[in-house]
Amino acid sequence: MVEINPEVFLIALVPAATILDFIIGDPEWTPHPVQVLGWIIKKQQIFIEKLAGRSSFLLTIGGFIITITTISISGGTCWLIEHHATSDSSTLTFFSKLILLISLSSALAGKSLSKAVKEVLTSLPGKSGPQSLELAKSKLSKIVGRDVRNLDKSEIIRAAAETASENSVDGIFAPLFWMLIGVILWNYSTGLPGPLTLTWIFKTASTLDSMLGYKKGKLLWLGRAGAKLDDLLTWIPCRIVVVTLPITSNPLNKLIPLVKISLKEGLQDPSPNSGYSQAIFANCAKIKMGGPNSYNNEIISKPTFANNGYNATSKGVYKILTISRNLELFWVSLFTLFIAILNL
Repeated sequence: MVEINPEVFLIALVPAATILDFIIGDPEWTPHPVQVLGWIIKKQQIFIEKLAGRSSFLLTIGGFIITITTISISGGTCWLIEHHATSDSSTLTFFSKLILLISLSSALAGKSLSKAVKEVLTSLPGKSGPQSLELAKSKLSKIVGRDVRNLDKSEIIRAAAETASENSVDGIFAPLFWMLIGVILWNYSTGLPGPLTLTWIFKTASTLDSMLGYKKGKLLWLGRAGAKLDDLLTWIPCRIVVVTLPITSNPLNKLIPLVKISLKEGLQDPSPNSGYSQAIFANCAKIKMGGPNSYNNEIISKPTFANNGYNATSKGVYKILTISRNLELFWVSLFTLFIAILNL
């Protein structure tokens, strides 16, 4: 059986997971761990809602229980994988390391996000036929929460730009951040929570928020704990993106002005993270984002980002995907160098 040097494994783990995501992404033929988490959350939701009725107190407690239970299942499973991956049994260790690598890769949504956004753009009229607007709406509905039925071509492109920006943080940089923290902890002791455990605790919180984090009906109370945890775990990586994205997308003399305007604009959004995500991508790519959107037939006005930018175009959305990929490579390269220095 192949023996893997522990120091080499630590240095190569995150780059290998990133490359695997670049090449394979999330194959459609295999179930994704998020689907399993979704099933666990849904079963608990049905039980808690029946038990709590319309009591806001009981629903809040139930949401806390769902959050703790799901996080424990996810984190505990990942910790077991990590434990076997660092054990002394060479056969078990090799296969556990392989499972660890694949599981880490599945937490990164770089390829799947890029593919989903590009499918929306290539379905638009002028690309593949006069009836393609409905196809573009159908594909867009899978990656955004807003109503898409009445969107015209320009609004579809704006929605694609905004989801590419916001989901770059949620789907790439936040899980990557927790992956990096886990490797740093492992550099001191493999008995500590590692990259897989921390990454999938974040992914679990993100899944809880996407399923239950709606401020309406019973979910106003039931989804509160998961939404707050997701906000907390995204807070630091989101702000690191604000500071580092200009470095890889603009001349260095633009760094401070881009950060300042993005922090100012992001503050106008009620979300503690999504406004900053969109603002920094909008300003770095010089693409105007934000404005009124429809959610469940209710118009909600979002702040406008990069007011002096251009209206979103397909070319602009591709630029967002490109600068997101460049930033991911920058993060991984910098971190790999840091871990290599620690292991000298």
